[in-house]
Amino acid sequence: MVDTRFHRFAGPISVGALLTELGHGELVSSLADPNRLVGGVSELELAGPDDIALAAQSAYADDLKRTGAGFAIVSPALQAKVPANTQAVVAPRAHVLFAQILDRLYPASTKTIIAGGRDDLGPPVFERDVTIGSNVVVGNGVEIGRGTIIGANTVIGPGVTIGRNCVIAANCTIDCAHLGNEVVLHSGVRVGTEGFGWLDHGQGNRKIPQLGRVIIQDRVEIGANSTVDRGALGDTVIGEGTKVDNLVQIGHNCRIGRNCLIAGMSGLSGSTILEDGVLLGGGVGTSGHLKIGAGTVVYGRAAVTKDWPAGSKLGGAPAQDLMDFWRELATLRKLTKGDRRG
Repeated sequence: MVDTRFHRFAGPISVGALLTELGHGELVSSLADPNRLVGGVSELELAGPDDIALAAQSAYADDLKRTGAGFAIVSPALQAKVPANTQAVVAPRAHVLFAQILDRLYPASTKTIIAGGRDDLGPPVFERDVTIGSNVVVGNGVEIGRGTIIGANTVIGPGVTIGRNCVIAANCTIDCAHLGNEVVLHSGVRVGTEGFGWLDHGQGNRKIPQLGRVIIQDRVEIGANSTVDRGALGDTVIGEGTKVDNLVQIGHNCRIGRNCLIAGMSGLSGSTILEDGVLLGGGVGTSGHLKIGAGTVVYGRAAVTKDWPAGSKLGGAPAQDLMDFWRELATLRKLTKGDRRG
């Protein structure tokens, strides 16, 4: 569910009143209990009986059948798969309705984060031996563990927690995030920035609210000027011991395993999953919503466009098995040399 340390909840409100307020009163008559209160928003697999969740595409079908959500915004094609204890709100443009609900229940989230206006969280709390550089800004509700060093001009947004013996270099920004122990962020790292999510592409380009978090586990190191977007609704996660080079982009809802290595100029599109021990060479890109199995090595400049099993060795664009990639190059070289001789 949405972490209210970072995103204020403007509820509860009954589901019938919510739909009416948003201009969808025609949907209320189909509800079993329009007076039931909405207590939050969550992903299908994590939602509880007071939460609203979204199932807009067939890819959501299995999670929808198992969900414990009190309400599900669904496309007409998925209406039959809504569990008995979940009230279905059937909308032809389910994604758009869900975005409207997010805006209503968590208004002006980004503006609140930037302004740091969270008096309800109380003052920041530091353990002993915390070192704070010049011109550092620390928001309300921040917690910093002992022995941590915060470099000059860094900005830490409200509600952020940072573990012990971390090193946060100069000119970093950290929002909507929980950091473990012995984390190192080099200069200019941006953690918890908005993910890149839009609807009505090429028309209105309507922003999808980004209400998730970033979880950075122990002993992670992130190189200079890299960015880690917060989840759209759930978490972006970087597993313990993983090392990220300079100028790397990690998109929203990516889940990176333990002890991975990600070289510079790589870019992970949203919802990419790297299992433990994956190595990405320089300039690797992923197309998102895919899984790269444990121990896989992806050579530089490869473009990964689909799932790959554990232990794969990949090269090329689109990425393929490395031996196939080398054979393909060798064949092309023979063909071009043959053309020149002719």
